[in-house]
Amino acid sequence: MQTLSPIQVGPVRIDTPVLLAPMTGVTDLPFRKIVRRYGSGLNVTEMIASQAAIRETRQSIQKALWDKIEDPVSMQLVGCTPHEMGEAARLAEDKGAAIVDINMGCPVRKVTNGDAGSALMRDLPLATALVTAVVKAVKAPVTLKMRMGWDHASLNAPELARIAEDLGVRMVTVHGRTRNQMYKGQADWAFVRTVKDAVSIPVIVNGDICSVEDARTAIAQSGADGVMIGRGAYGRPWLLRQVMDALEGKTPRDDPGIAEQYAVLVEHYDAMLDLYGKEVGTNVARKHIGWYTRGLHGSAEFRNRVNQVPDPAVVKAMLAEFYAPWTTRAAA
Repeated sequence: MQTLSPIQVGPVRIDTPVLLAPMTGVTDLPFRKIVRRYGSGLNVTEMIASQAAIRETRQSIQKALWDKIEDPVSMQLVGCTPHEMGEAARLAEDKGAAIVDINMGCPVRKVTNGDAGSALMRDLPLATALVTAVVKAVKAPVTLKMRMGWDHASLNAPELARIAEDLGVRMVTVHGRTRNQMYKGQADWAFVRTVKDAVSIPVIVNGDICSVEDARTAIAQSGADGVMIGRGAYGRPWLLRQVMDALEGKTPRDDPGIAEQYAVLVEHYDAMLDLYGKEVGTNVARKHIGWYTRGLHGSAEFRNRVNQVPDPAVVKAMLAEFYAPWTTRAAA
């Protein structure tokens, strides 16, 4: 059975490189704390726009919040102006980032229309300038997340990875899709091997890793040094620990019982209310409620009802009623 070795990212040692992906609107502080409590090799914050970080907007401050339980934490920045990216990197380091990650993988139009995210894979001179600015701005190690390329006619991830390594980047993560694929089709884990073969720094494989078996297959096909898990952790903050178990040569622990899952959901819900306030927190929490309850009997009808409720006290009462058949059985 294949196991993973620790990797070194500058002064940061990741004992079992199973990383939580940065996901806007998902991997906020409440979610990351729960993931880390179960177990993760490294947490990466939500993508923080460099301009917003410099202006210290409310959202950028929220996204940069982290807890000591996460130490070391990686903060991800996105932007298209070298000077602003360098300044944002300095601010991230001041906020305690152990690693500064550069986003060159986000495919959404709002980002790529501004020549940021995966659009940078079409402009290697600008990508080079951005990386140079960030590496020079901070003492913390810099990492880079990318896709295979903009489209299948320009699969230039190996070239960009070589440039990044030459400029001082300490680790790269590759999502096995092009920008134009968005999240359609299947992630091409085997392609990531071409990046692994191109550089000597650690390479992390990302995309469609939703189970222990996916992680094993992704490592086998890519030859990568670790895995990054994103959407697979929706409603399952314990998944990274299960993958870590498997890649440490242990028997992966089972999913928590329903009573524990309910307790985690309530804790997560309360933490979102504390961070965002009642109105925004209730709205942000709806997708998480959908993910936690997915697959349980009656969950689709329950989600349709609970998503219409604006009062968090009523939502929590509905959750207690929905989970009661399982929690009562567990208590007995």
